[in-house]
Amino acid sequence: MLILLEFRLFQKVHVGKNLRGRSNDAIASACLYISCRQEGVPRTFKEIVAVSTVSKKEIGRCFKLILKAHDTNVEVITTGDFMTRFCGNLGLSRDIQRAATTIAKRAVDKDLVPGRSPISVAAAAIYMASQASSDKKSQREISDIAGVAEVTIKQSYKLMIPRAAELFNENFEFATPIENLPAS
Repeated sequence: MLILLEFRLFQKVHVGKNLRGRSNDAIASACLYISCRQEGVPRTFKEIVAVSTVSKKEIGRCFKLILKAHDTNVEVITTGDFMTRFCGNLGLSRDIQRAATTIAKRAVDKDLVPGRSPISVAAAAIYMASQASSDKKSQREISDIAGVAEVTIKQSYKLMIPRAAELFNENFEFATPIENLPAS
């Protein structure tokens, strides 16, 4: 289904000729990115770049042009869009995933992480939840899965940690108390 959506979007863009001068690879990559978002299985630009022959910058340009020229609708990406996949790839339990999802949502709702990307906030929330659990994951491990720099996780985490007590779900079973979580 996803391939069909991508193909239809590619055809629409190609016939419309609004992206003249752009490579077919860049257009196809942008169409794949859009199709993934429309089907509720969003991927990061870095993940698309990894299976493409063009740069993130060029895919981003095509993405913006397609949205503008074809009135294409994509949902806003949220932290929850990546949580299941990232936690699954890290081998984390459902309890930790639920905690990380709650932490990320509350951090965004309380405006603790203004201007941070949903992927960065999700990664920091996973780090916080795992550090409070018995299944601790390092910033490096999370960075490798989420595709964000360790320093990016650290920066978002630093914004969240002062209010950690407000971010966890009430029934979370702490292996490490909040006051003993890493400062950064």
